Amino acid sequence: MSFKYPVSRPHLDGRELEYVTGTIGDGWISSQGPYVRRFEEAFAEYNGIAHGVACSSGTAALTLALRALGIGPGDEVIVPEFTMVASAWAVTYTGATPVFVDCADDLNIDVTRIEEKITSRTKAIMPVHIYGRRCDMDAIMDIAFQYNLRVVEDSAEAHGVRPVGDIACFSLFANKIITSGEGGICLTDDPRLAGQLAHLRGMAFSKEHNFLHKKVAYNFRMTAMQAAVALAQTERLDDILATRAEIEERYDKGLSGIPGITLMPPRDVLWMYDIRAERREELRAFLADAGIETRVFFKPMSRQPEYLAPHWPSLNANRFAEDGLYLPTHTGLTADDQDFVIGKIREFYGAS
Repeated sequence: MSFKYPVSRPHLDGRELEYVTGTIGDGWISSQGPYVRRFEEAFAEYNGIAHGVACSSGTAALTLALRALGIGPGDEVIVPEFTMVASAWAVTYTGATPVFVDCADDLNIDVTRIEEKITSRTKAIMPVHIYGRRCDMDAIMDIAFQYNLRVVEDSAEAHGVRPVGDIACFSLFANKIITSGEGGICLTDDPRLAGQLAHLRGMAFSKEHNFLHKKVAYNFRMTAMQAAVALAQTERLDDILATRAEIEERYDKGLSGIPGITLMPPRDVLWMYDIRAERREELRAFLADAGIETRVFFKPMSRQPEYLAPHWPSLNANRFAEDGLYLPTHTGLTADDQDFVIGKIREFYGAS
């Protein structure tokens, strides 16, 4: 179904076309093209981090991060219950086991419940900045210090939130705050980790490139054409975040006080504007008839078939999954677009 008001749409009005045309003109379209390094450096500098390692997706970034930290079979990684399944899958891809911790009322991992899940096999914590809300990283870093754990930040939805963990992983999928269509990037201040990330993403070739590979690695490289788009987006990141902050403020004002709607806590950066709604499925159908797309919240990891656990009905994450949704949220959304969406929601609940 095609929607007049989609949940997300890439906003490509910078130098994206110029840069992609440049890669085609000079013939450097593979991962060896100069735009890859330019993007890595620009994105790392923007975040105040020493090293950036671009790759093929946000999931690839998480997988590379865990592998670079030496995590594998027999190890455990603390992962939020409330997240996109790729967070848990990255752990599973390494042969390690994800151990799930329920969310707090801001949807982020409940830091008060982390320690009870730590065992002798725990090697890392993976906080996820849900919908652009920064996790309580001070508390998480303190727990990691006390238990000698590594921290891999899943920042797929939080471009603009400064990383503090060992490695931060960003997605550049088409619906993210900035995009390269498909793609991802890892950020770290540790030069050894940066080297290992680059080594693993590029099939673990030796310096001699002699086709002897001493470890199982991946072809997780980013093309220069993708990097060209990502670089142009990075150059505009401040403006993009400012525009999205205005979108958040407009929704806050327009949806305040509607019976049946619960507004969620503020976001540090806006990825998606999330709400809780009574009669959610009726509301979604009503909005769809008006050409407005919505998406439901993530399902808890313990409800996923591969991680199914019997205790899931008691989870805080499950409560949010039952009535949460998010609204059209993209940089090109106009005030008139938002007024229409807000008006339809008010109409549904009799708050016009």
